[in-house]
Amino acid sequence: MNQITDSASFALLAHEAGFDPIEERLRMNVRATIEAVFEEELAGFLGRRRYGRGTGPAKSYRHGHRERQLTGTFGTETVRVPRARIEDETGKVTEWRSKALPRYRRLTKKAEALIAAVYLAGTNTRRVKRPLFGLFEGAVSKDVVSRAWRKVKVDWDAWCARSLADEDIVRLILDGTVIKTRLDRKATNFSVLAAIGVRRDGQKVLLSIRNMGGESTAAWRQFLDDLDARGLKKPEFVIVDGAPGLEAALVGLWGDKQPIQRCTVHKHRNLLAHAPKHMHSELTEDYRDMIYADTPAEIEKRRKAFLRKWRLKCRAVADSLEEAGDRLFTFTRLDPSQWKSARTTNAIERLNEEFRRRIKTQTMLPCAETVPMLLWALLASGQIQMRKVDGCETLSRPLEPMPLDLAA
Repeated sequence: MNQITDSASFALLAHEAGFDPIEERLRMNVRATIEAVFEEELAGFLGRRRYGRGTGPAKSYRHGHRERQLTGTFGTETVRVPRARIEDETGKVTEWRSKALPRYRRLTKKAEALIAAVYLAGTNTRRVKRPLFGLFEGAVSKDVVSRAWRKVKVDWDAWCARSLADEDIVRLILDGTVIKTRLDRKATNFSVLAAIGVRRDGQKVLLSIRNMGGESTAAWRQFLDDLDARGLKKPEFVIVDGAPGLEAALVGLWGDKQPIQRCTVHKHRNLLAHAPKHMHSELTEDYRDMIYADTPAEIEKRRKAFLRKWRLKCRAVADSLEEAGDRLFTFTRLDPSQWKSARTTNAIERLNEEFRRRIKTQTMLPCAETVPMLLWALLASGQIQMRKVDGCETLSRPLEPMPLDLAA
Protein backbone atom coordinates (compact mmCIF):
# COMPACT_ATOMS: atom_id res chain seq x y z
CA MET A 1 0.00 0.00 0.00
CA ASN A 2 1.36 3.37 -0.98
CA GLN A 3 1.61 6.02 1.69
CA ILE A 4 1.29 9.70 0.93
CA THR A 5 3.81 11.72 2.86
CA ASP A 6 2.47 14.92 4.36
CA SER A 7 4.65 17.71 2.94
CA ALA A 8 3.67 19.98 5.82
CA SER A 9 6.16 18.14 8.03
CA PHE A 10 8.93 19.46 5.80
CA ALA A 11 7.81 23.09 5.97
CA LEU A 12 10.96 24.07 7.87
CA LEU A 13 13.22 22.80 5.11
CA ALA A 14 11.06 24.56 2.53
CA HIS A 15 11.44 27.88 4.40
CA GLU A 16 7.68 27.99 5.05
CA ALA A 17 7.57 27.91 8.85
CA GLY A 18 4.42 30.05 8.92
CA PHE A 19 3.41 32.68 11.48
CA ASP A 20 5.63 32.86 14.56
CA PRO A 21 4.29 35.16 17.32
CA ILE A 22 7.72 35.48 18.94
CA GLU A 23 9.37 36.59 15.70
CA GLU A 24 6.50 38.95 14.91
CA ARG A 25 6.71 40.62 18.32
CA LEU A 26 10.47 41.01 18.00
CA ARG A 27 10.11 42.57 14.56
CA MET A 28 7.59 45.10 15.89
CA ASN A 29 10.04 46.08 18.62
CA VAL A 30 12.85 46.32 16.09
CA ARG A 31 10.78 48.65 13.90
CA ALA A 32 10.02 50.92 16.85
CA THR A 33 13.68 50.97 17.89
CA ILE A 34 14.87 51.92 14.41
CA GLU A 35 12.36 54.74 14.14
CA ALA A 36 13.40 55.99 17.60
CA VAL A 37 17.02 56.18 16.36
CA PHE A 38 15.98 58.46 13.50
CA GLU A 39 13.87 60.66 15.79
CA GLU A 40 16.75 61.08 18.24
CA GLU A 41 19.17 61.86 15.40
CA LEU A 42 16.88 64.60 14.04
CA ALA A 43 16.20 66.01 17.53
CA GLY A 44 19.95 66.26 18.14
CA PHE A 45 20.43 68.06 14.83
CA LEU A 46 17.60 70.56 15.42
CA GLY A 47 18.45 71.06 19.08
CA ARG A 48 14.89 70.34 20.21
CA ARG A 49 12.61 67.35 20.40
CA ARG A 50 9.35 67.00 18.52
CA TYR A 51 6.84 69.72 19.54
CA GLY A 52 9.64 71.36 21.55
CA ARG A 53 10.46 75.05 21.34
CA GLY A 54 13.92 76.55 21.05
CA THR A 55 15.26 79.79 22.50
CA GLY A 56 15.40 81.65 19.17
CA PRO A 57 13.56 81.73 15.85
CA ALA A 58 13.46 78.32 14.17
CA LYS A 59 15.29 78.11 10.84
CA SER A 60 14.77 74.37 10.52
CA TYR A 61 11.53 72.52 11.00
CA ARG A 62 9.98 69.08 10.57
CA HIS A 63 7.52 68.27 7.83
CA GLY A 64 6.20 64.75 8.04
CA HIS A 65 7.74 61.36 7.38
CA ARG A 66 8.73 59.16 4.48
CA GLU A 67 8.71 55.38 4.37
CA ARG A 68 11.93 53.48 3.72
CA GLN A 69 12.47 49.77 3.39
CA LEU A 70 15.46 48.45 5.32
CA THR A 71 16.86 44.91 5.35
CA GLY A 72 19.05 43.82 8.24
CA THR A 73 19.83 40.72 10.25
CA PHE A 74 16.44 41.30 11.87
CA GLY A 75 14.72 40.83 8.51
CA THR A 76 13.08 43.35 6.18
CA GLU A 77 11.12 46.19 7.72
CA THR A 78 9.32 49.26 6.37
CA VAL A 79 10.18 52.15 8.71
CA ARG A 80 9.06 55.79 8.91
CA VAL A 81 11.93 58.24 8.64
CA PRO A 82 11.27 61.84 9.79
CA ARG A 83 11.75 64.69 7.33
CA ALA A 84 12.95 68.21 7.97
CA ARG A 85 13.77 71.34 6.00
CA ILE A 86 16.99 73.19 6.84
CA GLU A 87 17.60 76.87 6.14
CA ASP A 88 21.26 77.92 5.98
CA GLU A 89 22.77 81.38 6.56
CA THR A 90 22.10 82.45 2.96
CA GLY A 91 18.44 81.51 3.22
CA LYS A 92 18.77 78.42 1.03
CA VAL A 93 16.45 75.59 2.10
CA THR A 94 17.63 71.98 1.81
CA GLU A 95 16.30 68.60 2.90
CA TRP A 96 17.73 66.98 6.03
CA ARG A 97 19.44 63.65 5.40
CA SER A 98 19.92 60.99 8.03
CA LYS A 99 23.51 59.84 8.55
CA ALA A 100 22.31 56.62 10.15
CA LEU A 101 20.44 55.70 6.95
CA PRO A 102 22.06 57.39 3.92
CA ARG A 103 20.26 57.79 0.62
CA TYR A 104 19.78 54.66 -1.47
CA ARG A 105 20.86 52.37 1.38
CA ARG A 106 18.68 49.28 1.60
CA LEU A 107 20.92 46.97 3.63
CA THR A 108 22.51 47.44 7.03
CA LYS A 109 26.26 46.92 7.26
CA LYS A 110 25.70 43.74 9.28
CA ALA A 111 23.44 42.35 6.56
CA GLU A 112 25.99 43.20 3.85
CA ALA A 113 28.74 41.48 5.84
CA LEU A 114 26.53 38.39 6.33
CA ILE A 115 25.71 38.16 2.62
CA ALA A 116 29.39 38.56 1.67
CA ALA A 117 30.39 35.86 4.20
CA VAL A 118 27.85 33.37 2.81
CA TYR A 119 29.02 34.18 -0.73
CA LEU A 120 32.64 33.55 0.28
CA ALA A 121 31.70 30.30 2.00
CA GLY A 122 31.32 28.71 -1.42
CA THR A 123 28.08 29.60 -3.14
CA ASN A 124 27.20 31.79 -6.11
CA THR A 125 25.01 34.88 -6.32
CA ARG A 126 21.88 32.94 -7.26
CA ARG A 127 22.20 30.35 -4.50
CA VAL A 128 22.94 32.77 -1.66
CA LYS A 129 19.28 33.74 -1.42
CA ARG A 130 18.25 30.16 -0.59
CA PRO A 131 19.98 29.81 2.83
CA LEU A 132 19.12 33.45 3.67
CA PHE A 133 15.47 33.23 2.58
CA GLY A 134 14.06 32.73 6.07
CA LEU A 135 16.16 35.46 7.67
CA PHE A 136 15.47 38.14 5.08
CA GLU A 137 11.99 36.90 4.12
CA GLY A 138 12.91 36.53 0.47
CA ALA A 139 14.28 40.08 0.10
CA VAL A 140 17.75 38.96 -1.03
CA SER A 141 18.01 38.42 -4.77
CA LYS A 142 21.10 37.73 -6.84
CA ASP A 143 21.30 41.45 -7.66
CA VAL A 144 21.32 42.34 -3.96
CA VAL A 145 24.14 39.84 -3.42
CA SER A 146 26.11 41.32 -6.32
CA ARG A 147 25.72 44.86 -4.97
CA ALA A 148 26.82 43.78 -1.49
CA TRP A 149 29.85 42.00 -2.94
CA ARG A 150 30.84 45.00 -5.07
CA LYS A 151 31.10 47.11 -1.92
CA VAL A 152 33.92 44.81 -0.79
CA LYS A 153 35.99 46.30 -3.61
CA VAL A 154 36.33 49.54 -1.65
CA ASP A 155 38.14 47.63 1.13
CA TRP A 156 40.12 45.70 -1.49
CA ASP A 157 41.41 48.88 -3.14
CA ALA A 158 42.42 50.31 0.24
CA TRP A 159 44.22 47.08 1.15
CA CYS A 160 46.15 47.05 -2.14
CA ALA A 161 47.38 50.63 -1.57
CA ARG A 162 48.20 50.35 2.14
CA SER A 163 51.69 51.13 3.47
CA LEU A 164 53.98 48.24 4.44
CA ALA A 165 56.58 50.41 6.17
CA ASP A 166 55.49 49.32 9.66
CA GLU A 167 55.52 45.59 8.87
CA ASP A 168 58.48 43.89 10.57
CA ILE A 169 58.93 41.15 7.95
CA VAL A 170 61.85 38.77 8.42
CA ARG A 171 60.83 36.13 5.87
CA LEU A 172 59.10 36.47 2.51
CA ILE A 173 57.29 33.67 0.66
CA LEU A 174 56.71 34.23 -3.07
CA ASP A 175 54.83 31.96 -5.43
CA GLY A 176 52.76 32.12 -8.58
CA THR A 177 49.91 29.89 -9.62
CA VAL A 178 47.63 29.44 -12.61
CA ILE A 179 43.94 29.41 -11.73
CA LYS A 180 41.42 28.25 -14.30
CA THR A 181 37.96 29.77 -14.18
CA ARG A 182 35.27 31.11 -16.49
CA LEU A 183 35.23 34.66 -17.80
CA ASP A 184 32.95 35.89 -20.59
CA ARG A 185 31.56 32.34 -20.90
CA LYS A 186 35.01 30.93 -21.73
CA ALA A 187 37.44 28.92 -19.61
CA THR A 188 40.38 31.23 -18.90
CA ASN A 189 43.70 30.76 -17.12
CA PHE A 190 44.78 33.50 -14.71
CA SER A 191 48.36 33.77 -13.49
CA VAL A 192 48.19 35.06 -9.91
CA LEU A 193 51.31 36.17 -8.02
CA ALA A 194 51.22 36.17 -4.22
CA ALA A 195 53.50 37.31 -1.38
CA ILE A 196 53.19 36.17 2.24
CA GLY A 197 55.35 37.76 4.90
CA VAL A 198 56.42 36.26 8.20
CA ARG A 199 56.67 38.77 11.04
CA ARG A 200 59.33 38.57 13.70
CA ASP A 201 56.85 36.97 16.09
CA GLY A 202 56.24 34.17 13.54
CA GLN A 203 52.77 35.24 12.36
CA LYS A 204 52.15 34.90 8.62
CA VAL A 205 50.40 37.79 6.84
CA LEU A 206 49.32 38.25 3.23
CA LEU A 207 51.21 41.23 1.78
CA SER A 208 50.04 41.28 -1.82
CA ILE A 209 48.20 39.20 -4.41
CA ARG A 210 47.78 40.33 -8.00
CA ASN A 211 46.88 39.07 -11.44
CA MET A 212 49.97 39.93 -13.52
CA GLY A 213 49.24 37.95 -16.68
CA GLY A 214 52.26 35.64 -16.32
CA GLU A 215 55.38 34.78 -14.30
CA SER A 216 58.01 36.47 -16.45
CA THR A 217 60.89 38.47 -15.03
CA ALA A 218 59.08 41.69 -15.95
CA ALA A 219 55.86 40.58 -14.21
CA TRP A 220 57.67 39.59 -11.03
CA ARG A 221 59.78 42.74 -11.04
CA GLN A 222 56.66 44.91 -11.30
CA PHE A 223 55.09 42.90 -8.48
CA LEU A 224 58.18 43.32 -6.25
CA ASP A 225 58.57 47.00 -7.14
CA ASP A 226 55.03 47.59 -5.85
CA LEU A 227 55.97 46.01 -2.50
CA ASP A 228 59.14 48.09 -2.37
CA ALA A 229 57.29 51.31 -3.26
CA ARG A 230 54.85 50.72 -0.40
CA GLY A 231 57.71 50.54 2.08
CA LEU A 232 58.46 46.82 2.47
CA LYS A 233 61.93 46.43 3.99
CA LYS A 234 64.41 43.91 2.59
CA PRO A 235 63.64 40.55 4.26
CA GLU A 236 66.31 38.37 5.81
CA PHE A 237 65.16 35.22 4.00
CA VAL A 238 63.10 34.58 0.85
CA ILE A 239 61.35 31.35 -0.19
CA VAL A 240 60.48 31.00 -3.90
CA ASP A 241 58.88 28.39 -6.13
CA GLY A 242 61.89 28.15 -8.44
CA ALA A 243 60.59 30.18 -11.40
CA PRO A 244 63.59 31.68 -13.27
CA GLY A 245 61.80 34.98 -13.76
CA LEU A 246 61.22 35.36 -10.02
CA GLU A 247 64.82 34.67 -9.04
CA ALA A 248 66.08 37.12 -11.67
CA ALA A 249 63.69 39.80 -10.41
CA LEU A 250 64.84 39.26 -6.80
CA VAL A 251 68.50 39.58 -7.76
CA GLY A 252 67.71 42.74 -9.72
CA LEU A 253 65.95 44.33 -6.75
CA TRP A 254 67.96 43.17 -3.72
CA GLY A 255 71.20 41.84 -5.22
CA ASP A 256 72.72 38.37 -5.44
CA LYS A 257 73.61 38.30 -1.72
CA GLN A 258 69.95 37.92 -0.75
CA PRO A 259 69.43 34.47 0.88
CA ILE A 260 66.95 32.61 -1.36
CA GLN A 261 65.44 29.20 -0.69
CA ARG A 262 64.07 27.13 -3.58
CA CYS A 263 60.91 25.23 -2.66
CA THR A 264 61.85 21.59 -2.13
CA VAL A 265 58.35 20.40 -3.07
CA HIS A 266 58.50 22.13 -6.46
CA LYS A 267 61.97 20.67 -7.10
CA HIS A 268 60.70 17.19 -6.22
CA ARG A 269 58.01 17.54 -8.89
CA ASN A 270 60.64 18.65 -11.40
CA LEU A 271 62.81 15.63 -10.64
CA LEU A 272 59.88 13.26 -11.13
CA ALA A 273 59.15 14.86 -14.49
CA HIS A 274 62.70 13.95 -15.65
CA ALA A 275 62.54 10.29 -14.56
CA PRO A 276 60.67 7.27 -15.98
CA LYS A 277 57.55 6.39 -14.02
CA HIS A 278 58.96 3.08 -12.73
CA MET A 279 61.75 5.03 -10.96
CA HIS A 280 59.47 7.48 -9.14
CA SER A 281 59.24 5.56 -5.87
CA GLU A 282 63.01 5.07 -5.62
CA LEU A 283 63.69 8.68 -6.59
CA THR A 284 61.22 9.99 -4.02
CA GLU A 285 62.78 7.88 -1.26
CA ASP A 286 66.32 9.08 -2.07
CA TYR A 287 65.24 12.69 -2.35
CA ARG A 288 63.39 12.70 0.98
CA ASP A 289 66.31 11.00 2.73
CA MET A 290 68.48 13.88 1.52
CA ILE A 291 66.14 16.81 2.22
CA TYR A 292 64.90 15.58 5.59
CA ALA A 293 68.27 14.61 7.07
CA ASP A 294 68.88 15.84 10.60
CA THR A 295 72.07 17.89 10.18
CA PRO A 296 73.72 19.98 7.44
CA ALA A 297 76.63 17.53 7.34
CA GLU A 298 74.27 14.60 6.78
CA ILE A 299 72.41 16.51 4.07
CA GLU A 300 75.72 17.20 2.28
CA LYS A 301 76.72 13.54 2.49
CA ARG A 302 73.39 12.31 1.09
CA ARG A 303 73.37 14.96 -1.62
CA LYS A 304 76.70 13.74 -2.99
CA ALA A 305 75.49 10.16 -2.86
CA PHE A 306 72.25 11.17 -4.66
CA LEU A 307 74.19 12.82 -7.50
CA ARG A 308 76.59 9.89 -7.92
CA LYS A 309 73.75 7.38 -8.07
CA TRP A 310 71.40 9.28 -10.38
CA ARG A 311 74.10 10.38 -12.83
CA LEU A 312 74.30 6.69 -13.70
CA LYS A 313 70.60 5.78 -13.48
CA CYS A 314 69.07 8.93 -15.03
CA ARG A 315 71.38 11.84 -15.77
CA ALA A 316 68.48 14.27 -16.35
CA VAL A 317 67.52 13.92 -12.67
CA ALA A 318 71.06 14.72 -11.48
CA ASP A 319 71.28 17.70 -13.83
CA SER A 320 67.97 19.05 -12.55
CA LEU A 321 69.16 18.82 -8.94
CA GLU A 322 72.45 20.56 -9.79
CA GLU A 323 70.51 23.31 -11.57
CA ALA A 324 68.99 24.37 -8.23
CA GLY A 325 72.48 24.72 -6.73
CA ASP A 326 72.91 25.89 -3.15
CA ARG A 327 69.51 27.63 -3.14
CA LEU A 328 67.81 24.29 -2.57
CA PHE A 329 69.63 24.00 0.76
CA THR A 330 69.59 27.57 2.05
CA PHE A 331 67.25 26.45 4.85
CA THR A 332 70.25 24.77 6.56
CA ARG A 333 71.52 28.25 7.46
CA LEU A 334 68.56 28.64 9.81
CA ASP A 335 68.01 27.14 13.22
CA PRO A 336 66.87 23.47 12.81
CA SER A 337 63.54 24.33 14.47
CA GLN A 338 62.71 26.50 11.41
CA TRP A 339 63.60 23.97 8.72
CA LYS A 340 60.09 22.54 8.36
CA SER A 341 58.47 25.90 7.54
CA ALA A 342 61.42 27.23 5.49
CA ARG A 343 61.70 24.40 2.95
CA THR A 344 58.52 25.07 0.96
CA THR A 345 55.99 27.65 -0.26
CA ASN A 346 53.10 25.55 1.09
CA ALA A 347 51.53 28.57 2.83
CA ILE A 348 50.58 30.00 -0.58
CA GLU A 349 49.58 26.60 -1.95
CA ARG A 350 47.00 26.46 0.85
CA LEU A 351 45.42 29.66 -0.49
CA ASN A 352 45.23 28.19 -3.97
CA GLU A 353 43.49 25.02 -2.78
CA GLU A 354 40.90 26.99 -0.83
CA PHE A 355 40.19 29.22 -3.81
CA ARG A 356 39.68 26.27 -6.14
CA ARG A 357 37.20 24.83 -3.65
CA ARG A 358 35.47 28.20 -3.48
CA ILE A 359 34.88 28.67 -7.23
CA LYS A 360 33.47 25.18 -7.90
CA THR A 361 29.93 26.56 -7.67
CA GLN A 362 30.71 29.78 -9.55
CA THR A 363 29.35 29.81 -13.08
CA MET A 364 31.69 32.61 -14.13
CA LEU A 365 33.52 35.60 -12.71
CA PRO A 366 32.64 39.17 -13.72
CA CYS A 367 36.24 40.31 -14.35
CA ALA A 368 39.87 39.23 -13.99
CA GLU A 369 40.37 41.32 -10.84
CA THR A 370 37.81 39.18 -9.03
CA VAL A 371 40.32 36.30 -8.81
CA PRO A 372 42.86 37.97 -6.45
CA MET A 373 40.07 39.88 -4.68
CA LEU A 374 38.30 36.61 -3.80
CA LEU A 375 41.55 35.15 -2.47
CA TRP A 376 42.14 38.23 -0.31
CA ALA A 377 38.54 38.25 0.94
CA LEU A 378 38.81 34.62 2.08
CA LEU A 379 41.58 35.73 4.44
CA ALA A 380 40.04 39.07 5.43
CA SER A 381 36.74 37.40 6.37
CA GLY A 382 38.41 34.70 8.44
CA GLN A 383 37.44 31.85 6.08
CA ILE A 384 41.17 30.99 6.02
CA GLN A 385 43.30 31.31 9.16
CA MET A 386 47.09 31.68 9.07
CA ARG A 387 48.97 30.23 12.00
CA LYS A 388 52.48 31.05 13.16
CA VAL A 389 55.42 29.30 11.49
CA ASP A 390 57.30 26.50 13.21
CA GLY A 391 60.37 27.66 15.09
CA CYS A 392 59.09 31.21 15.52
CA GLU A 393 60.98 31.49 18.81
CA THR A 394 64.31 31.54 16.93
CA LEU A 395 63.40 33.88 14.06
CA SER A 396 65.57 36.68 15.48
CA ARG A 397 68.75 34.61 15.23
CA PRO A 398 71.10 35.59 12.37
CA LEU A 399 71.66 33.24 9.43
CA GLU A 400 74.68 30.97 9.49
CA PRO A 401 77.20 30.90 6.61
CA MET A 402 76.32 28.39 3.87
CA PRO A 403 77.61 25.05 5.25
CA LEU A 404 77.17 22.82 2.20
CA ASP A 405 80.06 21.88 -0.01
CA LEU A 406 78.41 21.76 -3.41
CA ALA A 407 81.29 20.01 -5.16
CA ALA A 408 80.02 16.48 -5.55
